[in-house]
Amino acid sequence: MFPCVLTVDIFYPFAVIATWLVDDVFRISNATLAGSVDFFVYDTLKIFFLILVITHIMSLLRYYLPIEKLRDFLTSHQLYGLDYVLATIFGAITPFCSCSSIPLFIGFVQARIPLGVTFAFLITSPLINEVAIGLFIGLFGLKITLLYITAGMAIGVVGGWILGKLRMEKYVADFVWKLPEQKENIIAQQSRSKKQIAQIVSKEAMNITKKIALYIFVGVGIGAVIHGYVPQGFFETYLQKAGIWSVPLAVILAVPLYSNASGVIPIIQSLIAKGVPIGTGLAFMMAVVVLSLPEALILKKVLKWQLLASFFGIVTVGIIIIGYLFNGIL
Repeated sequence: MFPCVLTVDIFYPFAVIATWLVDDVFRISNATLAGSVDFFVYDTLKIFFLILVITHIMSLLRYYLPIEKLRDFLTSHQLYGLDYVLATIFGAITPFCSCSSIPLFIGFVQARIPLGVTFAFLITSPLINEVAIGLFIGLFGLKITLLYITAGMAIGVVGGWILGKLRMEKYVADFVWKLPEQKENIIAQQSRSKKQIAQIVSKEAMNITKKIALYIFVGVGIGAVIHGYVPQGFFETYLQKAGIWSVPLAVILAVPLYSNASGVIPIIQSLIAKGVPIGTGLAFMMAVVVLSLPEALILKKVLKWQLLASFFGIVTVGIIIIGYLFNGIL
C-alpha cells in the first residue's frame, strides 16, 4: 500500500518505466487501476533488482571470505546473547524492507550462521534504518525515537533467541542448505579467471532468484490490489472504535499490507494526529514492515510452515506487547 524505497535516485528509472507502461503502453484511464498497476510494476522491478544485487554480493562474499570462520566463532564461543545483539545492529544499518532482507537472510542460513541469529537480523532489518530514524526524530522527537529503536532491537533479540532455542533448522527448505562445496582446493580456486568466478557467482545468485520469483509476483500483486482499492480513512475509523483491542486489531489490519518503515512512518503520524494511540500506531507500523503477507508468501518458499508460523507468532506477540507498553507509558 505504501512505497518501499531506499532512495529516490536509485529507483527513479523504475518509476519512469512504471509510469510509461501505465500511461503510454497500457493507456489505463481508471485512476485506481492505474495506481495498482503502477505499484505492481515499480515494486516488482525494484525487488528483483535488489534481490539480484544482494544475492550476487552474498555469493561473491561466500566465494572469497571465510564465512565458515564467522560461523565457527558464533557457534563455538559463549557470547551470552551478544551474537543476537550484533545481528540486530547489522539489521538496523541495512536499509532494506522485509522482502529485500530475505536474500541476506538466505545467505546467512546457507553460511550456517545460527538460525536464531539470522532471524534476529530478519526481524530488525525492516524495522530500523537510518532513513526511518531520521523521520522519527523529525516527526516524534528524540525520546520516542530512542524508545522505538530499543523496542525494535528488543523484538529482534528476544524473537531470534526464542526461535534459536526451538531448534527448527529442519523446517528450513532443503534447497537452502545445498550450498556448493565451500572448502575448495586453494590452487584450483586461485587458477580461475575473473570471468569464471563471475559465472559461478552469477549462477548461484540466479538459482536463488528463480526459486522465489513466483512468490515475489504473487506477494507484490496482493500489495498492489490493496494499494489501489483500500478506501481512504479505513484504518483510522476502525482503530479509533476498537478501544483496548486497538493494538491486536492494528496488527491484524497491517498483515496484508507491504511497506518499509520509512514509507509508513508519515502514515502513522497522521493516524496518531487523528486520535489513534501512539502504541497502536507503532504496532500497526511494525506489523506492516515485519509481518506483511507478501513477505510471508516469499518466505514460504524458504521456510516450511511450522517455522514460518512460529516466526510470525512470536513476532506478533512481541509487537502487541510493545504496543500496549507504549500506550501505557506515553
